[in-house]
Amino acid sequence: MTKKLLISCIILFGFYYIFFFSRISEELTLIFKVIPMILIIILAAIQKAPHAKKYQLLIIVGLVFCMIGDYTLQWFLFGLTSFLIGHVFYIFAFASTNERKIPTWAKVVLLTYGVIMGAWIAGTVFTSGDAILTVAVLAYISVILIMGWTSIRTGSTLALMGALLFISSDSYLAINKFVMPLPYSHEVIMLTYYSAQLLIALSIQQYSENRSKVLQ
Repeated sequence: MTKKLLISCIILFGFYYIFFFSRISEELTLIFKVIPMILIIILAAIQKAPHAKKYQLLIIVGLVFCMIGDYTLQWFLFGLTSFLIGHVFYIFAFASTNERKIPTWAKVVLLTYGVIMGAWIAGTVFTSGDAILTVAVLAYISVILIMGWTSIRTGSTLALMGALLFISSDSYLAINKFVMPLPYSHEVIMLTYYSAQLLIALSIQQYSENRSKVLQ
């Protein structure tokens, strides 16, 4: 299956799950949810990345854990843990690179955002009396912000855009779940989520090509 065909199938199945969700029978919902992720994992695996083999492997493992999180998010803490592990592998992948220094302003923005989201979302969860979930939410916020932080190191615009979209998707999900209902939550969360994963997968080849230029 060619790269362009794979991307077309990812977009097609992703849009179907996002915008025709109500037409999918309940027993097939989770299947349709993970189909785009399965295709994204295949896309990541076929990327030509002779100068980014370690990066590629770590991204693929991260994608697999995120896919497991997709399927198990109905058991929220289990799914959250799987996503957290996926993000840790993304961090390992991004941190294994050193193509660009992280500017001070980016550090300030991410830290400020993390403090605000942590106080708002984890604070709301804590007031409900669920201490374990509060700790899990704080851990998740910390990890996803580190993921965004380290994505800058790759020098890959696709990796950075994917990380920022992932932060946006998870932020919208957390606010919608724990603080207040948000409009078009399903559409916004899944559109930004699939886009994030696709861009992270595509960053494999871009990072490899960037490394190739440096090594020449």
